[in-house]
Parts: sequence; structure tokens; C-alpha cells
Amino acid sequence: MSRLDIKTPSQAQAVVDQLYRNVEHRIASSPPGLCPIDMALNFLELCHAQTCGKCVPCRIGLGQLAQMLREVLDGQPDIQILRRIEQTAQTIVDTADCAIGINAAQLVLMGLQGFRDDYEEHILRHRCLGSLKNPVPCVALCPAGVDIPGYIALVHAGRYADAVRLIRKDNPFPVACAYICEHPCEARCRRRMVDDAVNIRALKRYAVDQAGAVPQPPCAPATGKKVAVIGGGPGGLSAAYYLALMGHSVTVYEKRKALGGMLRYGIPDYRFPRTLLDAEIASILSLGIEVHTDINVGTDVTLDQLKQEYDCLYLAIGAHTDKKTGIEGENSRGVVSAVELLRGIGDGEKPDFTGKRVVVIGGGNVAMDVTRSAIRLGAEKVTCVYRRRKEDMTALPEEVEGAEAEGAELLTLHAPVRIESDDSGNAVALWTQPQIIGEMDRQGRPKPGTARAAERRIEADVIIVAIGQGVESLGFEQSGVVIQRGGTLLAGSDTKLPDLEGVFAGGDCVTGPATVIRAIAAGKAAAANIDEYLGFHHEIASPVQVPAPRFSDLKPRGRVNTTERDACERKHDFTCIECGLTAEEAEQESSRCLRCDHFGYGVFKGGRVEKW
Repeated sequence: MSRLDIKTPSQAQAVVDQLYRNVEHRIASSPPGLCPIDMALNFLELCHAQTCGKCVPCRIGLGQLAQMLREVLDGQPDIQILRRIEQTAQTIVDTADCAIGINAAQLVLMGLQGFRDDYEEHILRHRCLGSLKNPVPCVALCPAGVDIPGYIALVHAGRYADAVRLIRKDNPFPVACAYICEHPCEARCRRRMVDDAVNIRALKRYAVDQAGAVPQPPCAPATGKKVAVIGGGPGGLSAAYYLALMGHSVTVYEKRKALGGMLRYGIPDYRFPRTLLDAEIASILSLGIEVHTDINVGTDVTLDQLKQEYDCLYLAIGAHTDKKTGIEGENSRGVVSAVELLRGIGDGEKPDFTGKRVVVIGGGNVAMDVTRSAIRLGAEKVTCVYRRRKEDMTALPEEVEGAEAEGAELLTLHAPVRIESDDSGNAVALWTQPQIIGEMDRQGRPKPGTARAAERRIEADVIIVAIGQGVESLGFEQSGVVIQRGGTLLAGSDTKLPDLEGVFAGGDCVTGPATVIRAIAAGKAAAANIDEYLGFHHEIASPVQVPAPRFSDLKPRGRVNTTERDACERKHDFTCIECGLTAEEAEQESSRCLRCDHFGYGVFKGGRVEKW
């Protein structure tokens, strides 16, 4: 009889592994509107099944927690059960022998903090907040609420102009978002239960590329009301667009010499060509929107003066100031901010980095933009320094991979300490302190700490700081605008400013630096609320009829991804790097949509939003 056998995976184990993957897919694709307590209970029971059972807190405590959550779902107990749940979970966290039980109990504690109102609704009113409205996952995760299944169906039918018209109902920048949107809509795409998320952004890109110039819809009759929009970025222009459609007279005041905000001054040409941005802005302005550029509201004209001239104001000034590192030597010559560099590129003033060594500090999308731009500006070597790990970078993975493919060097787990300069005050090197990764923070990202290692010197001719942006609110506070800690404006979720009649605000100046689609969503919300404030109730709708769903192929298949120009070619110019889908790829990818807007009506009670 043999003493040892070579272990090989059995057929049963292979099936179990596939079952785990299927469960992971369903968890990842669960709709945003599901009852959070029910989800917490399911996670807790899954964790309970995976504990070893050797310690009482895991074996007994997690079972007791699960039973209490079931009682909450049934609406049986009194409100005091929340205190018992919290105490039990905290006891498990404090006494469990291993991290498996601790993490399971922490799930419950996080839930009590994150959705306590759901618990109270179940106990006090015997109803669930989560299931009152359960919309299509991709639409729910789009900040602007774009009808994604609708325009994908139109792309599949070859009706590209109609797809653009349907998108414009909720987003007046279909071209911009087709090129640069971070596509949060794909995160919970239910197609992931089958294979992989639908490539939503690529299908939008195909639609706008094929549709060409699509005329804007007619405006409603003039209302006689005047609205001023301060800021000509995506948020401000979105509000102006919908207000103009509603029949109001709109004037946009922009501090820079051209409109576009961070679309122009924060996103390089190679990601979104300026010719396309100019054409999209011109299309929006064709509704009769008046524009004043090179006007600094707060100095050239005050907010109080505008309040006297207009019936309503919308502040969408963005976040265009740079943040300082606070390290020694950052005022040396050769140290520039990412905001400053990208602003110059947006105005056509491209610096010459030929033969220079460039170091970029930061790990977000802006850091990747300036890293890749520096390569195109002729830099001999570009190094991106980040204090966390590569997987902790907030930049999109494809942006990081693209930068590396073009020759950028990533130096992770290094925190900037000081900037060395020569006798003439020119920066010559960045000194960094190696880091070691540590405990998780509240967002689930591990925090770096100082490692027991010597500082490192990185030679540099140019150092670009890309660690965030701030709001330039000078001139607004004296007019009654409340400025929060950090420089952002205080506004409610309805975009209204407290104690300032007829003044609204939204976008990056309220939330801090965020995505383009979030600024667009804020502009849309502001337009609706300003319209109501002015005494109207105009509705924005699209006459486009969405095709009925027809399935010809239900087999699992791979996702079609877009490609990019070869790195050795694209790194020498600012021409658009992404290649769009072919007709064959667009047809196949659009056929993968499960049309949750139609077949999901039994579960997704939100359905299609025809108008707003």
C-alpha cells in the first residue's frame, strides 16, 4: 500500500470552485436597491459557515447575530434589539480567536452604522426602504440616470442618432462621456452573473462616432426668466442646457478664455480630442445660451450684482486650484502643479520636456494624465512616486497600465520627504522615505507607514505635484456663501444654498474633485430645482421609442474590449489613443445586454424613467 498520493483536483472540487465563482458573480452583480439588512444576513451566514467552530464567539455568537437579524427582518422586536446586536457584534470582535469571526461581526457593525434607518424602518414601521424602488442596476449606478439598456438596444438596431437623443435626455455630453467616463454603470451589470459586464462606454462611443452631428431638440416657449450660471465646465453647461430647453434665458460666466472646465483643462487631447469637445459645446450653445468668458465672478463682477440682475444663480466653479505637499523645497523652480501643467496644455501652451527627468507625485487619474503627457512632451525619463501600493492607486487600472506601457516608471510605497535644489534654486532631486503597508483604513485601503529603510534620492529636472485639487472660493464668502472646511461650498442634496434665496451650487465646488458624470448629474438636478423655484414644472423627455428585446444568442461569451494604438507610436503625440469598436464588435457586444429594463420589471420596480 502506498504511503503518499499525489493530490489532484477532483471533479467534485472543480464543481465546488465553480459554485463559489457563481456566488461571487451574483454578489458582485446584486442590484443597488436590495434590502441591505437581508444582504448583511446572507453575508453573515456565509461567514458563519466558513468558521472553524473552535471558539465560542464564532460558533455561538455569529448564530445569535443571524437570529437577531432575522427578527429585525420580520419586524418582531422592539428598538432595543439594535443595542443587543451592537453589543453582541462588538463582543465577538473583541474576543474571537481569529480574523474570520472578527470580520464577520464587523460586517454587522458596519451595517448598523451605514444603514441604521433601514433597521429602524423594519422594526418601527414593518416595511423595507430598500425594496420600495429597485431600479435597473446600471441605471441606478449612473449618477445622471442615463437610460443605458435603452441606448444599447438602439445601437444594436443601428439607430445611432436615436441613441444619442436618448442619452441627451439625461446627459448633454454623450460624446465626452463616450471617451472619458469612468463607467460606474458597469460595476453591477447583471451580465456578470453569466460572463462579464457589457462594455457600456465602448457602445456609447460607437453610437456617437456613427451618429455624427445630431440636432438638438426644440426649446420650450420663453418664460421670461433669467438664470446666470457661474462656471462653464460640464456641470455648469449641463444646467445651462436643460434650463435653456425649459425656455429660460441662460447666461454662462466663465473665468477662463474657453469653456469646458476640466474637460478642457484637466483631460489631455490623447484621451479626448479638443475638436470633439469644441463641437459638443457648440451644439449645447446652439440652444441660445449666452456666454461671457474671461470674467472672474467675485472680482470683475460680484455675486451680489448678479443676484440683482438675474432671477436665479447656479454656482459651478469646479475645483481648479492645486494642493501643496507641504514638504521642504516645494517652492523651488521646476516644481509645478498638475493643474497648472494641464491648464497650459488645454490652452495650447505645451512645455518642452525634451531630455528632462520628470518625477510625478500622486496616484490618481490626474497623476496618470500628467505622467503620460510628460512622456509626449519629450521627457527622457518619467517616474511616478506613490506612497501606497500599485493596487491601491485611485487611478483607473487601464490608465496605470497605459502609462507603464508607454515607458513610465512606477515607484510605489515611497512617500515624498523633501525636494533638493541647487544654489540657483532649481529642483534637482526628490527625496522619498520607503513605506511599509499596514492596517486597513475606514475605506478598506491599507494605510502605509514609515519603513525601517534609508531615504532614496530620485534625480529630477521637473517635479509635478498631482495630489488633489481645491476650490477657489475667493469673492463668494462675503456674499453670504458658506465655505466649509476644505474650501468647498455648503449646499444641500437639492443643490440649494442655505440662507441664500435663489442661489444654487453643485459639482466639484460642493463635493470636492469628482468625476465628469457626477458634475453633469449635479447640473441636471440643479436645472430641475431652479425650474421649480422659478414657478414652473417643465419636463424633459425623449420621443425615442426603444426597440423590444429580441434574444438570438444566450450563450456565455467573452466581453469585447476596446484597443489602443501601439505604445511605441502613441507616446510621441497627443492624437487620440483609443480605437473604437468595429461594426461587428458593436453588434456582438450590444447583443449581450440582458435588457433588465424589460425582463427585470418583476424585481426592478423602478423600471424605465421616461421623463424627469
